[in-house]
Amino acid sequence: MEREEFLGLYRHSMAHVLAKAVIELYGKETMYGIGPQIEDGAYYDFVLPEGKSITEADYKTIEDKMKEIIKRREDWTRKEVTKEEAREIFKNNKFKLELIDEMPEDEVMTVYYTGEDYVDLCRGPHVSNSQELMSVCYKVHSCSSAYWRGDAKRDHMQRVYFYAYPDKVQLKEHIKMIEEARERDHKKLGAQLELFHFDETAPGMPYWEPRGWQMYQSLLAYSRNLQRAHGYTEISAPLINNKKLWLISGHWAHYLNNMFIVPGIDGYAPADMNIADLNETLDEDSEQVTAELAKDTPVYNREAVDTMAAKPMNCPNAMMMFKRKTRSYKDLPIRYSEYDVLHRKEKSGQMNGLFRVQEFRQDDDHTFVMESQIKEEIADIISIADEIYKTFGVTYRAEFSTRPDDYMGNLEVWNRAEAALKEILDEKYGEDGYEINEGDGAFYGPKIDLQIKDALGREWQCGTIQLDFQLPHNFGLTYTNPEGNLEMPVVIHRAIYGSLERFIGIIIENFNGNFPFWLCPYQVAVVPITPENNDYAKKVADTLEAAGIRVEADYTDKNMRSKIKKFKPYRDPYILVLGAKEAEENTVSINVRGSNKQIQNVPLDRFVEICKQMNKEHTLELVQEM
Repeated sequence: MEREEFLGLYRHSMAHVLAKAVIELYGKETMYGIGPQIEDGAYYDFVLPEGKSITEADYKTIEDKMKEIIKRREDWTRKEVTKEEAREIFKNNKFKLELIDEMPEDEVMTVYYTGEDYVDLCRGPHVSNSQELMSVCYKVHSCSSAYWRGDAKRDHMQRVYFYAYPDKVQLKEHIKMIEEARERDHKKLGAQLELFHFDETAPGMPYWEPRGWQMYQSLLAYSRNLQRAHGYTEISAPLINNKKLWLISGHWAHYLNNMFIVPGIDGYAPADMNIADLNETLDEDSEQVTAELAKDTPVYNREAVDTMAAKPMNCPNAMMMFKRKTRSYKDLPIRYSEYDVLHRKEKSGQMNGLFRVQEFRQDDDHTFVMESQIKEEIADIISIADEIYKTFGVTYRAEFSTRPDDYMGNLEVWNRAEAALKEILDEKYGEDGYEINEGDGAFYGPKIDLQIKDALGREWQCGTIQLDFQLPHNFGLTYTNPEGNLEMPVVIHRAIYGSLERFIGIIIENFNGNFPFWLCPYQVAVVPITPENNDYAKKVADTLEAAGIRVEADYTDKNMRSKIKKFKPYRDPYILVLGAKEAEENTVSINVRGSNKQIQNVPLDRFVEICKQMNKEHTLELVQEM
């Protein structure tokens, strides 16, 4: 059995053991929903009898009950049942009944018995006897609120999670990684380093503080300079567009629920009026309020012709930019880079620091090519990804997603496009050097996704390269080919960072807040020992700033040690301590980040050149020998 298949088998089986344990501990009235395996274990959703709940203090009790159940060495029995038989088995469990009712009438279902007193509706597979699970190492680690089928209007449930691994070593290593990940949590470090914060008045929309915004700008500058060297041109477009644009692109039909809408005006209130019994929110339990409308108050309606929407994607604007004038094959490829602000509406429970936000920027690009240019252009995009990911010291792997069942466009063009992408991937990574996700491409074209791996071994989907035959068709885009005929271009959608917000969250955790010199908000902190040394300290700061090095300084009459202590939490790479000796010799004394190492008597011009070199080369490691 393959390792992944085995992991799925025993984790899924352990979810049933967890459910049985909770029922035995909290009573037969406990209703259980679903319990799938996940990447590091599994979870199960429950509605407990009234007055009962699961807290952290109960985790060990649940683990012990699971161990007791496994030691019973009970048989697991698979049974095929009709829909009516399934309804009878689960007649007291409304969650299972709902799942059963959604299945076709002639569906043959399977249930699994663990012993004789626990049964679950499940496709399987599972172990044949609980003794097969005796070597499994597991740990109940959290319990959270959940809603049946993720719908806040449905039943409130308790979700119990556990880790599960084949042996103690793997479980211990995973728990250690989780603990380290908590220490690296970008939300915690972001506050400590004064990079960003969130406020309830703008959920999922980060406030970038001066330090964080400087780092953001460094990322943008690096991306812009690299893309300029590869022939990209940058554009900017309106952030709010009339719904006509989104109707053409298809977003109004397929993405409306994730868009921020500015409804058009449908008229004006003819007189003062009250509109009673409005829900404050869409929740059924929300407070009823009365809206008071004064005469001539605008009445809004998103079906009005002047309805607008904040853009969730840059694609339609790039299409409009291409369409503004006649194009020739000699103009192609045309590369439109774009860093405009995007807005995507998310459910409150889905937002997670910088990883899932409602306002963000992407290092977006839309390149318009002839079909014959696809291979060469994508090869160049991959070379950009290589350079960027190498700069951040992360590795990545590629995934190739092919034509889905609901594809749009010409089958022959799809086949040629997939062949071109596969040839690129074969040449770059070898035939076995990437994963193929059959049928997982976008409806408008095949794609390559780039999954980066961070310092903890976690994978993140950042880069994406997508071929698009549909939007050019929707917008009627053409160019004149060498024979003088009109042809439709192919569009390549491309991002390397992906969302800059998400990428910053990833690198905060990857570097644990100790960023490479070129990326640090402030790169050098200047500390004069006494106010008498301020003149030389200002000279040093001015020299560094003139060389493009970001400096912060403390010229107050505070104690030198307190000044150093103030700067250390910000993790500036170097703190310069400057006194009379340094002023006399035109040198600097350096405290190096993350160590007690001090470097004395470094000529100022030597230090400046080293800093400039790290900025120029985007050096990953901090120079510690001068």
